[in-house]
Formats: sequence, structure tokens, C-alpha cells
Amino acid sequence: MGIVFLGTTEFAAGVLERLAASPIHRPALVLTRPDRPRGRGRRLASPPVAERARSLALALEQPERINDPAARELIGAAPQTVIVCAFGALIKEPLLSDHELLNVHPSRLPRWRGAAPVERAIMAGDAETGVSIMRLTAGLDSGPVCLAGSEPIGSEDTYGTLSARLQPLAGTLLLEVLDRKAEGRPLAFVEQDDAAATYAEKIEPRDRLLDPAHTAVELERRVRALHPHIGTHVALAEGTLLGVQRAAVVEAAMSGADPPAADARGEGQAQAARGVRASGERLLLDCREGVLELLIVQPPGGRPMDAASYLRGHRLSAS
Repeated sequence: MGIVFLGTTEFAAGVLERLAASPIHRPALVLTRPDRPRGRGRRLASPPVAERARSLALALEQPERINDPAARELIGAAPQTVIVCAFGALIKEPLLSDHELLNVHPSRLPRWRGAAPVERAIMAGDAETGVSIMRLTAGLDSGPVCLAGSEPIGSEDTYGTLSARLQPLAGTLLLEVLDRKAEGRPLAFVEQDDAAATYAEKIEPRDRLLDPAHTAVELERRVRALHPHIGTHVALAEGTLLGVQRAAVVEAAMSGADPPAADARGEGQAQAARGVRASGERLLLDCREGVLELLIVQPPGGRPMDAASYLRGHRLSAS
């Protein structure tokens, strides 16, 4: 059975590697997105799937648009199953009808349909997530599911640690589905309950900002959800954006500071308790509810460091 694999991200690259190691499910062709400028130098760089395909000696194509006739012709060169995993571009008709497209989605559908399911699951404080193997349709991750598995989310899980566990789960589920197809066993697809669907919106710049108008619990989850691939930052009084790679929620009594006194209108505490401050060798962010301790930070153009090291070279108001 010839297999074409469509993917882009590091997560997809891990699933591709698992497929490539299979004696009967090694992809005949890999399609990914074109090389794009990246980093400060804006140098042209390949997507993770392109790099992994080359290292695995897999046939690789990087069409500009997956729905163009030229790309469809590549896919249609031989009978195959088409696997889609974190490809990052909308697949339309007639490609949807030309082939059976199996989508590998890192969530327990119908929860967290969309672009950022791993990140949104951590942000929401979900106790578990998982991987679903589904038939790709015109809707947003709304097609029927044929196999799914679960994975618990730990209190210290980051995107990096959680996605590292979801990759092998995705590979195992996908190979089981492909084995069933190769043996001629039918796949039982179950329609999703649209009423139970939630949507994992794409990560936007506002998601990266640790806004103290949120609670400390919410912001701590955000730091973990966007580490290490996207990252979060906090705005300092002078307008600098300080990167935050690790943080923890602390009790107000542990912050080392008395709560700000209210003014005659009772507004002083609400206004003063919003921002970053130093407390000894600690960096604290006073939030709408609770205090977030910034443990590992990264100044603009600098390297990651602990709070004490940062404070030795930078002045903040002490408490």
C-alpha cells in the first residue's frame, strides 16, 4: 500500500519517523510546506518534516499550494492512503474526495479542534488530552474518528514534554489503523458530537503576553503551554518585554510584601497589584488573583537565566 504523508511541524516529523521505520508503511512520498525565512537573520530554513524526510531518505516535495493541480498530480501518481499530520494548510476539494485522507490530530476529539490543541489543553487546565485518528473532511477537524487514545497532563507538563509523549501515541494509533487497512479489516468510523466541540484557536501575540489582569494560575499554565516552541513574555515598567520560560504560582503570604493600601476610593490595591517587582532575589508578578514567580527569564537578545542572575544586572523596584 503506497502512502503519502503530509506534515510540517516537529510533532509531524516524529510521527513520520515512526512510519518510516515500519516495514510495510514506509511513506512513498512526503509533502510539506516550502522553506521560509526564520530567526533574527531571516535565513531560509526547511520545516522539520522536510529535514526529517531527507535524513530518512524519503522522497520529498514542497509545493507552494497543496490544492493546486501540480500538487494533486504528485499525490495521485499511485494508489495510496494519504496521511495528514499538522500540515498547517487547508485541504480543499477535489483533493478531499480524490483520496481517503486520514488525519492525525493531537487531542481527544471533539475537544480542541483546530490549530493549537496541545497548547489550549494545557492552558485550560485539562486533566488529560490524547490523539485521534479521523477522516479528513471539509469541516475543521470535524470528521468521523476511527481510533483514539488518551494521555494525562501533569501539573508540570509543558508543550515540549506533553507533545513528546503524544508523538509515540500518535504513531502507535496510526500504525494500528494502517495495519487494519492492510489486512482488509474495515475501519469503524464514529461521527463526532458537534455539541461537545471546543476550538483550539491559533496562538496569537496576545496569548504570549503574561497580562496580570489574568490570574496567576492561568498565567502559569500559559508559560508551560508555550514552552519551548513559542514562548511567553511579560511587560516591564519601562516597556521592555522580558521572556519567561518557567514560572510558579506562590501564595500571597510568601511574596515578601504587604498588600498595597487602598486609597480613599478603594482603588489603590487593584491598581498597585499589577506588575513585576523584585523581592530579594525573586521576580514576582502580581496578578488579578495570586502572585506568579518568574523563575527562568530571558532578556531581549540575552540568554535564559534564573531570576537572581537577572536581578544582579538589572534594576527593578524592590519590595
